[in-house]
Amino acid sequence: MSGRQDYESGQNQSDIFTGIAELSESESVKGTPASRLPAFVLGDELAALADKDPRIVVLTADLATANRTTEFQTRHPDRYFDFGIAEKNMVTAAAGMAASGQIPYAATFAAFCAILCAEQIRTDCAYPEMPVRAVGHHSGISMGFYGTSHHATEDLGMMRTVAGLTVVCATDANHLRAVLRASVDHPGAMYIRLGRGRDPDVYEDVPDNLRFGKAITLRDGKDLTVIATGSEVFPSLEAAAMLEADGLSVRVMDMHTIKPLDRDAIAAAAGETGAILTVEEHNVIGGLGSAVAEVLVEMDRVPFARHGIDDTYALIGPPAALYAHYELDAEGIAKRARALLDAR
Repeated sequence: MSGRQDYESGQNQSDIFTGIAELSESESVKGTPASRLPAFVLGDELAALADKDPRIVVLTADLATANRTTEFQTRHPDRYFDFGIAEKNMVTAAAGMAASGQIPYAATFAAFCAILCAEQIRTDCAYPEMPVRAVGHHSGISMGFYGTSHHATEDLGMMRTVAGLTVVCATDANHLRAVLRASVDHPGAMYIRLGRGRDPDVYEDVPDNLRFGKAITLRDGKDLTVIATGSEVFPSLEAAAMLEADGLSVRVMDMHTIKPLDRDAIAAAAGETGAILTVEEHNVIGGLGSAVAEVLVEMDRVPFARHGIDDTYALIGPPAALYAHYELDAEGIAKRARALLDAR
């Protein structure tokens, strides 16, 4: 059995998703039902949107079970296309579908989507302003043991330099639903970055006020602002709670849209809290931290630090161990925040 087939066989939980099977403790993460996990929401939400919008089509590259687009396939088989292990062809075909009036969502691992298909996203989708939604799931280091070829710690840096491309990171299952709903009629091409499908809840309900390019402040504070995105929003909130016990007041902002960036929210945070720490499951070069730095350099200087993976290829191992190693868990983020404040 191939690595990809082996991976998918371990992720086949359709019965759990649809409620046919009973959910056991091992089939949830921190008490989160499987049906609330991003990996199980993508196909379901797209299928629901397609029920009302005949323009929506879904494409994948031999990863239907891993990204749960099987749910879409079941409900809309005539609008579902599996290209096999041919990601570049998939993205180019998506551009052709978009040119014909459809709204394609092309999903595969982030390393294959943003990195392997960078040229196709740029030239075939963004340049002619085609409404293609390239969905990169299992981003960052979430593929763990699958190694460097499957890690995606450069995708945000690559994608945000593409003119005309909107770049969005989903935070959890409910946030992903909001992102998908808002994406349908959004002009031009998009890169939608998903985590490992095991992200704990940040949003209790589907946000009804999501706007691309507008950050969401989840916690207010006056001593420091932590600007996080995607999988790092939840541990940033946990870190803020730890720091509160030390008498520190920390604002936490979900910068879900990397491009266009919410410059006003960054400026307000710099002026009102006086220090900023960015946190991302990505190389510290080129991603969220670099984007925020580009805004801050044009303002009065404030203490600032980027936290992510320090310009290296990530180690190979289980994701939880990797997050702890790179201090991308709550304890590590709190440690970095304290160091920034102590250095002021």
